[in-house]
Amino acid sequence: MIPLFKQRRLYVIFSITIIAVMGIASITPALPKMAEALELSQSEIGWMISVFTLPGVFLTPITGIIADRFGRKKVLFPSLLLFAVAGFSLYFVSDFKLMLLFRFMQGIGAASLPSLNTTLIGDFYHGKERPAAMGYNASVLSMATASYPLIGGLMAGIGWNFPFLLPLLAIPVAFFLYFGIKEPAIKKPTSIKQYFRAMGQTLFDKEIITIFILGIFTFIIMYGAFITYLPFLLHEKFALSAPQIGLMASIGSLASIIVATQIGKLTQRVGSITLLKIAFILYIIVNIVFPYLNLLFLFIVPILLFGTAQALNMPSLQTMLANKAPDHLRGAFMSLNGMNLRLGQTLGPLIIGLGYTFYGLKGGYLLISGIGLVGLIMIFLVFNRNSKKNYWCPGKNKNHQKSIKSP
Repeated sequence: MIPLFKQRRLYVIFSITIIAVMGIASITPALPKMAEALELSQSEIGWMISVFTLPGVFLTPITGIIADRFGRKKVLFPSLLLFAVAGFSLYFVSDFKLMLLFRFMQGIGAASLPSLNTTLIGDFYHGKERPAAMGYNASVLSMATASYPLIGGLMAGIGWNFPFLLPLLAIPVAFFLYFGIKEPAIKKPTSIKQYFRAMGQTLFDKEIITIFILGIFTFIIMYGAFITYLPFLLHEKFALSAPQIGLMASIGSLASIIVATQIGKLTQRVGSITLLKIAFILYIIVNIVFPYLNLLFLFIVPILLFGTAQALNMPSLQTMLANKAPDHLRGAFMSLNGMNLRLGQTLGPLIIGLGYTFYGLKGGYLLISGIGLVGLIMIFLVFNRNSKKNYWCPGKNKNHQKSIKSP
């Protein structure tokens, strides 16, 4: 069997992941400058994030069903092209309402990307390879997350609209996907009625529902506390420029890159559930601490801890869901999870904004830490010793299969 890092299909997945995080991570350092140039308030400019994530809330499960029925590439290829065209169009626009329209269209293109790339990992990899591939993908995601704020900040230093040149990269990725992989043959239900019956029999499992909820909480925390409002926190306290904000935001990804590459080994040693518990404990601590720090260098520690939490959390949740999902329903399951993540992305800026309205940044961050506490309690209540049979060692999971031969 070809080693993981020599498989072309893994690099196709990586390239989709790189595009999937571009739409937000590359423009957040530019938000303060964008708000100033367009004469917008902080709450108004937050819609540049929310309107982008909103289409995914509704469209992601539909794209998953289509991908299960007709193939992954038939959804991903046009989605990447739409992402590129709509995103690049923003470079030429300064009317805020028109910008929101193009961001909405770009969000339609982005809707399937974060879920179908992990669906492909579930399709191609099983046993010990699955959490390892999820971890490596998370590491690539972290590298992109680290790079985009820095790149976006530098480009915003030239002009607030320059980060909107980056979506053009999705065009070569679309063709790399189209010609770079052959989709695995998966036995499908003979009719759409059988498909939905099978989904209904599997979907309403308390552990699956909990995984979905934890995904929502994760992205509320990430997109509310870290991605959207941390730039404003740093700008207000230390008057940092867009490139400086991008550099600070990138620090957390250094921890994510290192930790995520070890997820396969960590999962085999302690299990996905323990990794989730550690992640949510870190979320609580970090969000309590953030608004009380008054020295810039002190922000480095909680930012690194946040990056560690993300590296422990996301690959574990994705592996757990991929283990629970039958092959012929995996696109729908991962896309439903993607819908929940989009919901979290959309709600994050709005929820922390609610706390901000009542008690400033301290109120926003304390509200987000409370969401982390609820998530931690759910993990302890729902996942027990029986759960560990499924999530302790993926190689022993009931859905374990031999890996598909590499192309």
